[in-house]
Amino acid sequence: MGSVKKKRRKKMAKHKRRKRSRLNRHKNENK
Repeated sequence: MGSVKKKRRKKMAKHKRRKRSRLNRHKNENK
């Protein structure tokens, strides 16, 4: 069970990172 939770955390982190990159790109364009 522990390893499964860890794997899920890694996938979530990757997703959050992707969203952040998109937000940063939009902010740069607006600037």
